Amino acid sequence: MSSYFSLYKQQFSLKKFVANCLEEDLRKGDITSLSIIKGTANGKMHLLVKEQGIIAGVEAACAIIKLIDKSIKTKVLIQDGRTVKQGDVVFTLEGRLHKLLIAERLILNVMQRMSGIATKTSHFQQLCKGTKAKVIDTRKTTPGFRFFEKWAVVIGGGKNHRYGLFDMILIKDNHIDVAGGIVEAIEKSNKYIKQNKLKIAVEVETRTIKDVEKVLNFGKVQRIMLDNFSISNTKKAVALINGKFEIESSGGINEKTIAQYAKTGVDFISVGALTHHVKSLDLSLKVIGGGAS
Repeated sequence: MSSYFSLYKQQFSLKKFVANCLEEDLRKGDITSLSIIKGTANGKMHLLVKEQGIIAGVEAACAIIKLIDKSIKTKVLIQDGRTVKQGDVVFTLEGRLHKLLIAERLILNVMQRMSGIATKTSHFQQLCKGTKAKVIDTRKTTPGFRFFEKWAVVIGGGKNHRYGLFDMILIKDNHIDVAGGIVEAIEKSNKYIKQNKLKIAVEVETRTIKDVEKVLNFGKVQRIMLDNFSISNTKKAVALINGKFEIESSGGINEKTIAQYAKTGVDFISVGALTHHVKSLDLSLKVIGGGAS
């Protein structure tokens, strides 16, 4: 498995995911296939691309099919991250037809959404071309499907923000308001890190130029988020920060505005729409041979 699987193996179990999906979909059996196709029938399927985009989820699909039936033979023709067009065949699968048809919808559900996210991420990153800005995701993901969605962002050329609430301190508006101020929130976070001997980064959300000035004076963070800043205020903030901390732009940034934000000199641009507002890529998994054996 890839380094992505290795990186998040403690947060995600593919085996458990597949088991839960099959429990939801299969229960006591695929009664349509059981009624029509002999249990001994073998066949071949191929994954067909029906529109242009970035393919993602090939490695995931191969891992899923092996958990469903390790005897199924896979032949990958196009790797993750490649640009595909209508009519391209990404891979073929050969083995028990019953198992192939059980796996069909799960593979498509994973790959179509992953490919849609990778395609959108690639488009947004291309709009930042010529700048140092890296497009990153958020926690605005589908419950239970975050692993695949964040993986798709990486395949599309973007970068992951924190995986969850556990691997980075991100001080947002609610935390600041409860703590009594931005400096108080940063101070408490650093105290918690020290007491618990943690090695994690701290990012703080700023809502105004005054907030940025307070953070600059106090320090003790790795990244400053400029939340819902205008282009002009983003330029002011970048000039003030002057490379002392990483800078992230966030809040309602879309394909019409992302290039302008990228040109201000920020390091990261977080786009929740990469995962929560995306069109799946049209793919199909079709039988191309079969019969009893």
